[in-house]
Amino acid sequence: MSVPVRKIIHVDMDAFYASVEQRDDPSLKGKPVAVGSPSPRGVVAAASYEARKFGVRSALPSVTALRRCPDLVFVRARFDVYKAVSRQIHAIFADYTDRIQPLSLDEAYLDVTENKRGLPTAWATAKEIRARILEETGLTASAGISYNKFLAKLASDHRKPNGQFAVTPEMGAAWVETLPVARFHGVGPVTARKMERLGIVTGADLRAKSLDFLRAHFGSSAGWYHAIARGEDDRPVEPDRVRKSSGSETTFNEDLIQSPDVEAGVLRMADDVWAWCEKAQMFGRTVTVKVKYRDFRIITRSRSQASPVDSRETLHATALALIRSVLPTEVGIRLVGVTVSNFDALVEAELPLF
Repeated sequence: MSVPVRKIIHVDMDAFYASVEQRDDPSLKGKPVAVGSPSPRGVVAAASYEARKFGVRSALPSVTALRRCPDLVFVRARFDVYKAVSRQIHAIFADYTDRIQPLSLDEAYLDVTENKRGLPTAWATAKEIRARILEETGLTASAGISYNKFLAKLASDHRKPNGQFAVTPEMGAAWVETLPVARFHGVGPVTARKMERLGIVTGADLRAKSLDFLRAHFGSSAGWYHAIARGEDDRPVEPDRVRKSSGSETTFNEDLIQSPDVEAGVLRMADDVWAWCEKAQMFGRTVTVKVKYRDFRIITRSRSQASPVDSRETLHATALALIRSVLPTEVGIRLVGVTVSNFDALVEAELPLF
């Protein structure tokens, strides 16, 4: 018996937080809006499309955002409102499938191989879902449709905002070859730069590399890169998936000895992790710092506290305290990472949101 081709939709709300603020305050429509704090230590949580034209993005320091866009309007985040809207959207999804995997407050995967409405195609299903979101919330969403999660997520960004794009089994592998690897899920900025140094700029470049080559340069991630270069991804949509941790790590171009340089790397990784935590509204009580030395020896240092790490400043302070417990060092450090885990039970109980 043949296995049916999966039909996966990745729905991604358009500038979600900022769009909610513009919907609720008509005076903000058409203006560059940032959700966050304009204070010297503030960070942009979300930016409207008008602000993005100036290079304002989430996780950008507020002072930098204002320098790029002097007319930027800052609005305080209202996560209770965003969560309420997420529940509205999640209820719409549930009318079409039970196989829903939320990724954060503003995006989710849906497996509509068998949709409850009996619609003939995933394209028609995505179009109807987006129309209902607009009608019931006043907000726009973009959608990517494909036969696996990797391609669906890539596709959802292809017609933003307020559009949808489908990648069929016949076009998947060839389409991936045309794209820059920097757009691929799982290829962060540091890895993208490393790939570029190795002559890997596009999906076609990545596909041309052997699995042995990728293992030599990317270790355990080689299998993933080898598969996605061919448009392959067997991961199922997991409705009951609970995120256990959020982490980010980087390998330095040169081994570091100086403590300030190592600390700066740790803070950059902490910022990456905080951006995810704030977007997903999941805050953990345990912070772990990972260090890999020149000789490939790995150590970790962790600290748990009674309440969740609920601010970027607290995460910075904890991560710095942990890395300073192994500094100064006489052995070069080639990699550092920061992970937040042990998510608060009350926060997890509220998920899945959209």
